[in-house]
Amino acid sequence: MDAPSSATRDLLARVHEGDDAALRDLLERHLPWIRARVHARLGPALRAKAETGDLVHDAVVELLRYGPRFTVSDEKQFRAFLATIAENVLRNEHRRFDVERRSAARERTLPNDSVLDLDARRGGADTPSAISDRREREAWLRLGLELLRPEDREVILLRQQQRLSFDEVGAKLGSTANTARMRFERALGRLADVVTRLRLEGVEGVTKPG
Repeated sequence: MDAPSSATRDLLARVHEGDDAALRDLLERHLPWIRARVHARLGPALRAKAETGDLVHDAVVELLRYGPRFTVSDEKQFRAFLATIAENVLRNEHRRFDVERRSAARERTLPNDSVLDLDARRGGADTPSAISDRREREAWLRLGLELLRPEDREVILLRQQQRLSFDEVGAKLGSTANTARMRFERALGRLADVVTRLRLEGVEGVTKPG
């Protein structure tokens, strides 16, 4: 077994148990690589923002502390997975909305007995029991939501989390209610696709170059 990958998996398990020292260790090991990966993939306008490094740090910490619990056995895929989510956060122009989303996520109780296995090679993500529990299904959806494009994530959260009508969603987005409804339905389809790829292909399903 690869020693660095084993150490990462063990630290991740400790983070899920609320170990701040393990979180600091994970960040020290992986954050520089994640920042470099995100920086390389962003356009010049986003790279020019002085707070880019801090946003990457915040996105990674928010997911590890407050997001659905997950495990991987491949250190490289762990890094690529977190970099993908951090990149999505930085591409989100609606900073205030994103902060509100994360604040609301903190208030929701995480399923203590659900740890999503993102290594498809181990077969853990594709067992029938993996989708049988309502709380675990919610965890998969929440994780998939973090991987959506900002515009898709926003319309889903406006409709599902804030419980806005399509008239209200349209007003928020500067569109009609019918347009908001179509955007919402398309976004749900993309969310379903992301979750399916996560379950069937693991981390590689959502971090392939593209």
